[in-house]
Amino acid sequence: MHTVETGRRIALNNILFATDFSPCSNAALPYALAVARRFAATLHAAYVKPNEAEIFFASPESWTRVAEDEDKSVRAYIVELEKQFQGLPHDVLTPRGNVADALAQIIEETQIDLLVLGTHGRSGVSKLFMGSIAEEIFRRAACPVLSVGPHVSSKLDGVIQFQHIVFATDFSEVSLAALPYAVSLAEEDQAQLALLHVVEQPAAGIADLKGVKASLMLRLGELVPPDAQPWCRAECLLELSRQFAPPAERILEVAAEQRADLIVLGAHHVHGPLGLVTHLASTTAQILTQALCPVLTVRGGAS
Repeated sequence: MHTVETGRRIALNNILFATDFSPCSNAALPYALAVARRFAATLHAAYVKPNEAEIFFASPESWTRVAEDEDKSVRAYIVELEKQFQGLPHDVLTPRGNVADALAQIIEETQIDLLVLGTHGRSGVSKLFMGSIAEEIFRRAACPVLSVGPHVSSKLDGVIQFQHIVFATDFSEVSLAALPYAVSLAEEDQAQLALLHVVEQPAAGIADLKGVKASLMLRLGELVPPDAQPWCRAECLLELSRQFAPPAERILEVAAEQRADLIVLGAHHVHGPLGLVTHLASTTAQILTQALCPVLTVRGGAS
């Protein structure tokens, strides 16, 4: 049985805000600021400049102008960031290279405890490239990632408090890696914590559906720490997915019904550079781009 230690506050000493200057990145900034203030953390911001290979398609005579324009826009954005970071210990980093590689290096060298970034719901070719970059980042990150999708409100009053948390699990070790964060954050804010399991294709090959449901509810209940009830209003939710509907749809529906202000998920570690392509339509990716609230993903094996 998977057990979780209670009474231990999450330590968020170093937070990394990853940005590409886009509106979806800017939407995540209020959350990075609010979490940093809430946990008295140092806030690091990072913009990864494209390497030479990524500007290869510009005409040679324009390379100098492109570089100068980039430096000018980066300096202007840093000035605006510095204004919003006032009162917080912080720094702004502008490495050059592959985005996921550069962020992974910053996370390791700066001992980052949480990565905050904005995601979008683009489709078609844009999703293939932009979506794969975002997914590579959160699947490779050696720390939890707080993703703010395109449907999440960016209007915060400077204070962040999670009152309704949904933790979705398929009982795998990967998904359960995120459980300590869900429990600790619920304890932090004395929040309502809903532990959710979605049964896929419940009628297919299940003779005793009632018995299966009872067994799964028992497994969900065992995930709740025995001493959690005084501060955490835990609720176990077992949902049956509609025929041929992906679990992500039901998870999103339940989160909306619960008026969740945070969804917590475990994320698979990606194996090899081409492993991403098979994950573009994954449950996690769908939730990241469609959720009405921020999504905290914890890679399996992260502490």
